[in-house]
Order: sequence, then C-alpha cells, then structure tokens
Amino acid sequence: MPYNMVVLAKQVPDTKAVTGKAMNDDGTVNRAALPAIFNPEDLNALELALTIKEQYGGKVTIMTMGLPSACEVLRAGLCRGADRAVLITDRRAAASDTLATSYILSCGVKHLGPVDIVVCGRQAIDGDTAQVGPQLAEKLGLPQVTYVDELLEVGDGTITVKRNVTNGWEKVRCRLPAVLTVMDTANEPRPAGVRLTMQYKKARAQSELAKENTNAELAATLKKKGLLIEEWNLDDIKADLTWCGRDGSPTKVHRIQSVVLTATEHKNITPTDEGIREMIHELIEDHTIG
Repeated sequence: MPYNMVVLAKQVPDTKAVTGKAMNDDGTVNRAALPAIFNPEDLNALELALTIKEQYGGKVTIMTMGLPSACEVLRAGLCRGADRAVLITDRRAAASDTLATSYILSCGVKHLGPVDIVVCGRQAIDGDTAQVGPQLAEKLGLPQVTYVDELLEVGDGTITVKRNVTNGWEKVRCRLPAVLTVMDTANEPRPAGVRLTMQYKKARAQSELAKENTNAELAATLKKKGLLIEEWNLDDIKADLTWCGRDGSPTKVHRIQSVVLTATEHKNITPTDEGIREMIHELIEDHTIG
C-alpha cells in the first residue's frame, strides 16, 4: 500500500556560527547575521519518509514555512528524492512562535489533502523547544510518536517504530494517519543525488523569480517542466490571522542576557593518571568537589 507523506522542514541559522549579533533587541533571531542551513533532524525526518517510500511505495511532499530563501531547503529535499515541494510564505506570519507556527503548518497539511504520515525533526536547533511536532499533532487531531529512533515496520494501517525514552527504548505501534518526530540517531541522511541535483537545481518559487526580476515566460517554462515550486500564503491555506504571526504568538521574551565566561588564571593538567589525581586532590582541598 503506498503512503502519502509530508515532511516538515525548516531553514535555520547555523548555531555553530553564533556571534554577539545573533539576537535582535526584541528577542527574535537575527537571521541575517548567521548562515542558513537545513535543520539537521529534519534531514533525518526526510530520510525516514524516503525509506518508507522505497520500501512500501508512496509519495513524499516536503513543506517549509519561511522567507523565499527557504526554498534552498525545498530544493535540497527534491534533490534527495522528495516528489513535491511547497513553500508557505507570508509577511503576516513573521515572528510566529511555536504555537503560531504549528497552527500555520497544520493549515498547510490540511490544504494538501489526505495525508497518511506527517514527519518532522524532533526539534530545530534555533529554538530547541521540540514543541512544534506535538502541537501540530494536536491541531491535526492525529496520534503522535515522538523521539523516533528507528523505523521498524509499516503495514495494516499502522506504523511500528522504536522511540528513545532517555534511559531506554520503547517499541510503539501507532495507527495511521499519525505524526512522527525523528531524532538524529534514527538514520544516516542520504546525500543529494547527482541526477536529481541536475534536474532540480533550477527549481524556483514565484517569489524567488520576482526577486530575481525574471520574466513571466520563465515561470511558465518552469511550471511546464515541473520546476515551479508551489507557493502558498495564509489566505491560500485558509488560516485565521488571529492565530498567526506576532498577534498569534503568546510567547514573549522577558530578557536577553549575554553570558561571557572569563578566567583570571589557568593551570595546565598533564593528561596522566598522576596529573588527574593531583587535580582531584586540589579540587577537594578547595571544596569545589567532595
């Protein structure tokens, strides 16, 4: 039985390159100050969906919400094997917290039509909340399995997975349709395929074409070749604006504090048993430990 799947992916700032300019004064992320990447665990989510497609048949749609630049994530998904790409972009969605984001994404998933499996990464590295997946499941009225660590079986209207519970694992069977959040230990994401890269490297969304000042003929040509990325705004997905953007986001940043760790002195410890014993002895004498 083929399965209709949607993978929710996010373009995130590379937190390994964080600087003092990474945050705006209002508590939002200054995305222009950091390079943008495909959220790592969303790649694991995509890999899980592609594995189901290969083993059991089906179709994979990759969807993201963000600025037109987020199409980089969609192209990366297409180059790895996704069949369809959708960009949800609207200035009215700016400054959405997890509650507003999950609502908008739920509207997008519903707009796609019947879906068997919704897959997303456990969490995004720019927020680390792990809230969007569970909130999305609640808004869609679907069962959810979080912290998926391994795909075991799909069939008879159910999916069986192994989920991480910190000090062990659970084997869980869940009825479909369902929402899954996937950990980075679940699989090894495949690289982009050469043939698919050549096929989709010119794929563009309408807003990208407008920014590049290209003519309407190019958009028609891309659409004819299946290279025009679908683009929806909040009106297209029939979203209630009171639940979107800043107005629909109850989360407020109380304070931002930059913590700088400084050391007035340091001591080199030799990487030997004797050096470690001396360090422990000194820490005990100073009442740092013990």
